[in-house]
Amino acid sequence: MSSFKDIVLYFKPYFRTTFFSVGAVSILEVLELAVPYATGQIVNVLADVPVDPVVASLTAIVGGNSLVVLLGAVALATVLTAPIQPWLGDWFHWDTAFRARRDHFNQAHRQILTLPLDYFDQNNAGRLAGRIIRGIDNHTFTFPDIAGIFLPKLVRILAIFGLMLWLDEGIALAFLLSFVLLCVYSFLAIRQLIKVDERLDEYFERTESRTSELITNIKTVRAFAKEEEEFTRQTNRADREFMVLDYRLHKGYVVLAMVRRICVALCVFGILSWSLWQVLQGQISVGHFITLLTITSIAYAEVSPLGEVVEIFGRRYASMSRFHEFLQEPVLTDGAVLAPQPRPEYRFQGKVQLQDLHFGYNVDRPVLKGINLTIQPRQTVALVGRSGSGKSTLVKLLLRYFEPNQGRILLDDQDIRELDVRGYRRRLAIVHQDVDLFNGTLWENLTYGKPTATPAEVDRACAMARVDEFLRLLPEGYQTVVGERGVRLSGGQKQRLGIARALLCDPDLLIFDEATSSLDYESERAIQLAMQNILGTCTTVIIAHRLSTVRDADVIVVFEEGEIVEMGNHSQLLAQGGIYARLHRLQSEDEHTDTDTLFAQQRH
Repeated sequence: MSSFKDIVLYFKPYFRTTFFSVGAVSILEVLELAVPYATGQIVNVLADVPVDPVVASLTAIVGGNSLVVLLGAVALATVLTAPIQPWLGDWFHWDTAFRARRDHFNQAHRQILTLPLDYFDQNNAGRLAGRIIRGIDNHTFTFPDIAGIFLPKLVRILAIFGLMLWLDEGIALAFLLSFVLLCVYSFLAIRQLIKVDERLDEYFERTESRTSELITNIKTVRAFAKEEEEFTRQTNRADREFMVLDYRLHKGYVVLAMVRRICVALCVFGILSWSLWQVLQGQISVGHFITLLTITSIAYAEVSPLGEVVEIFGRRYASMSRFHEFLQEPVLTDGAVLAPQPRPEYRFQGKVQLQDLHFGYNVDRPVLKGINLTIQPRQTVALVGRSGSGKSTLVKLLLRYFEPNQGRILLDDQDIRELDVRGYRRRLAIVHQDVDLFNGTLWENLTYGKPTATPAEVDRACAMARVDEFLRLLPEGYQTVVGERGVRLSGGQKQRLGIARALLCDPDLLIFDEATSSLDYESERAIQLAMQNILGTCTTVIIAHRLSTVRDADVIVVFEEGEIVEMGNHSQLLAQGGIYARLHRLQSEDEHTDTDTLFAQQRH
């Protein structure tokens, strides 16, 4: 959980600059108090009343007229400081805020790139993006308020209290008591409102998450004619948010402002009456009366800006706090993948050995149980089994998304845990069932893994993956924008693009993770032809739900409940008459049936 300390330490690298700028602005704020004091003394001079000893001593030192000295003090406090204050205040405060914004934007992206993959399975992308943006923006716009308004004004009020104490102890103590009581009341009220705001911020995230899902899945919404239901769901959310935001939060802050204004008005009126009575009694001069009334009005006038800054901070506290909660999420590699040192350049023959491999996302529920498997260089191995049997988990271990609970994985007789993770992954490539594409051009997506690829290399990879078959049909060729998540391409086109992107990296180990399971027959056939062009060029691991995809594999490994139950090539497994043979016989009746369905039929 994050704390107030985390929010303060957000600006830790800039504390030295902050102390300087806040101190300088505070001094200027205190210097401005010379104006009401000098004004009161000028009134005394004009009324032929003796000035304070301090003014008299200063006049004697300068050797001039008291009015000239007092006007000089006013000029120093106003005219001469006017061009300095914007630079000491506005420039430094916003410069610090913008620098911190840049640094924490980078830190947030470092966090995104080093979090474990299962974190993103549990957290919606829209929700995370909203949390990061709101957290950074609220930090950015809160800092100038705190450093440029709150702290200098607080110092100014303390200086006013000191001046009051010098002029009239009774009024000074009355001001201090009223100010402390106002602060305590405001703190307690805002603390309660912050708790409401924290719950509301979580609710905002869920609403934003649903909005993001609606945009992503708009075709599904329309296909099932669910527009009305989704609109009703979101309007109900907006209504509930409005009720809390308007009638609890906003109303609470308005009540707080009302109480503060009433208290300030009563205090100013009370001090006015008291000091006026003292003048009538001859206890203070008219000049002191004007000075006391002026600085009292200034002091209480600062209460509202101070309260507003605290209210703004309270409104933003929840989003800032949740941003720090995100930064505190444990990362998988503690940033090693982003380390600045040069990356080792590996090159592997492609021999993979799995030795007594055990793994489970939950220790009490193992997914892989004692897997032993050797894959020879340039060999094609297919993994077959129902969903949940451990095939995709094995691939995640190969990619080092997770570490095995027991056993080890060797690549060319080297434990992959001893290799630099960045250099190691550079020699692997994977084609997922759902190929992730960026909203850019076809060329940018093809060369994502190898930005330095030449046109000849791209053409060769596209030919092997049969991308060239549809490339000529695209209006701008390689410069065609594919849209967000490749929305302008068909499923088969995205799969072939994913294969070409993987081939362009010239991997030593190529993995197909159910690359054809969601495609129609024509697209599946095109992908199979593309895969045939690749077999034998590098070590290849294929996870397939359709047996037609794996008939040409050198070795077919059948998984069942996290264990290897059969292994051999297509002919050998058919001759064994085991699980694979029965699945093949069932699929022969309908070659488009996937293995999950076949396993279910086999059980019956």
